[in-house]
Amino acid sequence: MPSARGVVVTAPAGRAHGFPSSAVFVPPHGRDDQVRMRRAHAAAARTFKVTATGPHVWGRHGRTPGRRAGQWWLRPVCAPQDKRNVRLWEGTATAHRALPAAVPRPRLHDVLEWSAQGHTYRVELSECVPLPALQSGGPVLTSDLDLPPVWWADLRLALETTSSVVTDRQAVRQRWVDKNLTHCLGIPAFQVSAWITGHGDLHWASLTGPPLIILDWEGWGLVLAGFDVGLLHAPSLTRPSMAARIRHEFAHVPDTPSGRTGELVALAQLLRVAGRGGHPDLAPHLARRAEHLTGSPVPAP
Repeated sequence: MPSARGVVVTAPAGRAHGFPSSAVFVPPHGRDDQVRMRRAHAAAARTFKVTATGPHVWGRHGRTPGRRAGQWWLRPVCAPQDKRNVRLWEGTATAHRALPAAVPRPRLHDVLEWSAQGHTYRVELSECVPLPALQSGGPVLTSDLDLPPVWWADLRLALETTSSVVTDRQAVRQRWVDKNLTHCLGIPAFQVSAWITGHGDLHWASLTGPPLIILDWEGWGLVLAGFDVGLLHAPSLTRPSMAARIRHEFAHVPDTPSGRTGELVALAQLLRVAGRGGHPDLAPHLARRAEHLTGSPVPAP
């Protein structure tokens, strides 16, 4: 149970953003885990002196039971004290401090941390975005989206602005490329020559609009040029017209050598997930796209 506030990060003035998180997933399987996380949420609400309403919205793997609290979105995350992923743990706060205000995202208002019974808890109080994500239930696109030109222009500007942010955080690592590229794509690993700063997990469940708001910045950091666009394009392959729209709107990215390598690494990451049983409907589309880019068949998972 927390007894005092942790790190306070005051949000800058500007337009309020709002609604929960990107995708809606299921609660954790264990009843004890559900109860523990709900209690953590209630304890943080008391400490922040906010009133949470509505249902809990569970994040990926049941890790984060977010809930609305007036103008805020209150979301706890928990990890065993000895297994905390520091990069993801601090991602939202570091993004809040590092990214320019021009990048449209929910602003972080306050952070609270405590440890109890072998677990460490971190609760973030952010602006509540009054818009649903463009895709719910996961990143794979299930319907065509009618997005105006200004939305695409805002997304290009946001990614371009983010790309120039100086950071030592890494969302993609050279050693991952060295270890996985041949296994996933059947091509030799290459040395990455162009690193930029990116979102690191860009897909339709982390975008709203119009207007555009980019959610879920936990994993931001250095990526390959073309990686974020590749991550958005790959789950769109189930909807050919949307995939074509992305290629049109970001024609300056995939047609370059660095953009192509970034897309290949994005495809490799998703094929690795597919090899473990994730996104089975997307897997054949990923394989065909990878074979189109490399001219080589993708190894069987």
